[in-house]
Order: sequence, then C-alpha cells, then structure tokens
Amino acid sequence: MTQIQPPQKTQAPQEHSPPRPRTSPGSTGQAPGGPSTGRLVGVDLARALAVFGMYVVHIGPPLSATHGVASWIRYISDGHSSVLFATLAGFSLMLIAGRFEPKTGLAGRQAKARIAIRAVILLALGTVMAMEYGGVIILGFYGVYFLLALPLVRLSAGRLAMIAAGLALVMPQLAFVLTMGLSDSVQQSINAYDPLRHLSEVGVLDLLLTGFYPALTWMPFVIAGMALGRMDLSAAAVQRRLAALGAGLVVGAYGLSLLLAGKNALRSTAEDGSSSGGSGAASMGSGSTGPQLSFSDLLSAGPHSGTTFDIIGSVGVAILVIVGATVLMDRLPRLRRLAKPIIAVGTMSLTAYVGHFVAQSVLSVPGGTGTQQSWVPLLMFVLGAIVFAVIWSRFFRRGPLEYVLNAATKPAKYVR
Repeated sequence: MTQIQPPQKTQAPQEHSPPRPRTSPGSTGQAPGGPSTGRLVGVDLARALAVFGMYVVHIGPPLSATHGVASWIRYISDGHSSVLFATLAGFSLMLIAGRFEPKTGLAGRQAKARIAIRAVILLALGTVMAMEYGGVIILGFYGVYFLLALPLVRLSAGRLAMIAAGLALVMPQLAFVLTMGLSDSVQQSINAYDPLRHLSEVGVLDLLLTGFYPALTWMPFVIAGMALGRMDLSAAAVQRRLAALGAGLVVGAYGLSLLLAGKNALRSTAEDGSSSGGSGAASMGSGSTGPQLSFSDLLSAGPHSGTTFDIIGSVGVAILVIVGATVLMDRLPRLRRLAKPIIAVGTMSLTAYVGHFVAQSVLSVPGGTGTQQSWVPLLMFVLGAIVFAVIWSRFFRRGPLEYVLNAATKPAKYVR
C-alpha cells in the first residue's frame, strides 16, 4: 500500500518531509536562465495523491465490491499508488545527494551518510510496524531501496534512465525464475537464519524477492524517480518531453500486453491472495505464497503482477502524475491556493502513512477486504489527514515523524 522536506532533503512519501510549501513567485528560487532549485509544490501534491491512493487500498472497499467510477479509482490505486511512492522516493534521493549536480567530496560523503541513516531507520521502523501489520508495510523495503541506490546517486539523468529501463526489461524474468525455483523447504531454511524474519513476517528474502514490494523488481521505479530528480521539472520543454514519454510508456506497455495476453492482461491481482497485493512471489508464484504461474503470465500488465509490462506502464503512470501535478501547480495559481490543504499532507507523508495504520488499529476500522463495503471510513481518513496536516503545518516546519527522521540524520555532518 506507498507512499510518500527541505529542498535539499526531500523524502519520499514514507520518509522525510519539508517545510511548508511556498507558492509565491519569488519562492521558487529560480535564477535567470537556470533551473529552478526551489521546492516543487507539484511533487508535494503528487506525494499527497500517493498517500490517499494507499488509503484507498488499505481502507476502501475491495475492487470486487465497487462499480463504475469507484472501480476505476480502486483499480488505479491498486499498485500505482505504491509505485508512485517508490518513484518519489528516488526523486527525494536526488534532493539529498544534489539535485541537478551531484554533491562530491565531503558534501557527497555526508549526503550518502544521511541516505544510509535514513535507510537503517526506515528498515527498523518498517520491521516494527510489520510485527503488527504484516508484510503490507512498505517502509522496510524503502530502507533496502535506499541502500541499493547509494552507488547510483552521482549518475546523470540519462544514465539513470538507461539503468531503470534495463532493470525493467531483465529483472521480472529473473525474479520469475528465482521464485519458481524456491521451494517451501528452501525458503524455510533461509528464513531460519534470518533475524528480521524472526521479528516479523518480512525477512531479507521478502525484502529482496518474495515480498509485496521486492527490491529486485521495484528498483526500476526508484531509479526512474532518481532520473526525474535530476531534471528541471519546472521547464516547459522538459514537461512536454516527460508527458510524451509517460503517455508513450503507458500506451505502449499496456497496449502491447493486451495484444499479447488478451483481454485479462490488465486484471489486478491485488485480491488474489491479499487485500493489498504484492509484486513478489505472491504474484510470480512460489510455494504456498500464491498460485504457480506459467511463463505466459509474464505478458500480463495488471497492478502487482511485477512483469516488465507492469513496471513500464506503472512508471509511465507515475511520470504523468508527477508532471501533471507540477504543471497544474505552476500554471494555475488559484488551484494551487485551493490545493494547499492537500499539499500539506504531501509535506508530511511519513506521518500520514504511519498515522493511518495506527488510526485503523485504534478505531478498529477494517481494511479493504471483502467485509468492507462503505467508502465513508476512507473519506473520514482523508479528511482527518488533511485537517491534521493543515493545523500542524501552521505551527511547525515539519511533520512529527519527519522531524524525528531529520534529527536522527544530523550525525552525518561528522562524517569526514
């Protein structure tokens, strides 16, 4: 289920948040003839949309219980909200490591230290939450993504895009082969020596291969987000190219999948084994975690299928959302003012993400399972997050958990 900061330390939905969005023309920090280095309000809006998408998946009715427009909202939220989270996570890494020009020398080492500290904290927080809420928690996976992305933070946008494309083409097939070869006995042997698995149901094997958001097939999203972070999204020419690219990826991936796999190619697998879906063994098929699949399933592109077509199409959707939100916020000042309460949620997305799980437990609100038929709980959670974010942002620069995360990474300044 996502999800997701100061200009130099922006984090994805589940991590660190920035100062309150600045909407005046002078706050963009744009030098004449140069790229904008100020806070991207559109990215905050995209982050808020990712948060609300996760709410839809975790709190709203299941796809099978919806009809009409509601079905489209539920379907688009399945998988795509968590992909948007992961893409924004990669974008955030560039805000830490140096947006348009990578930090080098001492500054570069300290930036990498901040990323590594965040990774460890998110992995620890994700493990603790998984003890209570299970493998649907994405934070621990975030920690792994950050560690794996460390060697790439100095690469250009072009090279990052090429790596993301290469991984999207290769990794789903590799994941399929590996998961098909993992018997229950092999998994149990690996998990027996895994300390993380002893603490929760999410161990190293889950984080890398068989979990809901396995690094093997989810790193393309993160790296694509890193490539976006190296671009000037405020430039009209960049916006046009990215919009064309996103649309091309969506049409190409989903269209080709439909052509090759038939009318059920885009079916969501989110409810096959879990209300939240997954992209690891649960969808690829391994042991008792899900049905055994055939190689023909690699031609599908439904949410959580974890195939090449799914990854490419989902990256396209994420690009369109991020670029679309940026364009709307840049060119429609009145809409930007109206959207400030929603944007506030995006600036404290880690708090909003963790908070909705805690609130679900406290209020005994059922998740998006077959027993949940009403949209009212979802609407109340969305409204509650907006009200909290608006009130909190009037008095504090960061959200509660964002403040803690920022403080925890300050020892990075001692790195030499």
